[in-house]
Amino acid sequence: MFVQLIEGHVSDADALRRQYEEWVRELSADADGWQGLTGGVADDGHAFMAARFASEEQARANSDRPAQGAWWAETEACYDGKVTFTDCTDVEVLQGDGGSDDAGFVQVIKGRMADPAAARAEMDAAMEAEGWRPDVVGAWLAEHGDGSYTQVVYFTSEEEARAGEAANGDEFAERMMALHDGAPTFLDLRDPWLHSA
Repeated sequence: MFVQLIEGHVSDADALRRQYEEWVRELSADADGWQGLTGGVADDGHAFMAARFASEEQARANSDRPAQGAWWAETEACYDGKVTFTDCTDVEVLQGDGGSDDAGFVQVIKGRMADPAAARAEMDAAMEAEGWRPDVVGAWLAEHGDGSYTQVVYFTSEEEARAGEAANGDEFAERMMALHDGAPTFLDLRDPWLHSA
């Protein structure tokens, strides 16, 4: 799986949402390899989008379409300033099919691991445990090659996510924090935009 992350600040979340819904409605059918879109705007106006494709080549071919260029020219105007793009070629599905259109809450976690292998082993062991977080309906992890990562977790609802976090206890969180180089950042998408092919 290949994922492109698109991030920037917006003042009018509804305008940006309309643009992405137009893309799904008008352009997605001709986007070979497109698997899904996860997006939303956090409380502080930070807009996060993740477009999932089967391969990097198919994502590039989509970007080269004239219709895609015209759509992006309109969409870029929705952002208040600079828009950043991050291409993720090292993506692993951690739970479910990766994304889930049934999620009521999505959390994006960004950080840097001091020991990526140990962190991956810790996460894998936790997710394989019986009864692990029934509130989690999907998750994927993109490693950026320098120890940094972006993880996107799909929850049934924010209420159930917070309850599951509390029930899981502090021990797992403390073990994961000890494997980080600095504190990770969390981006909460309380009204996620979810579309699958």
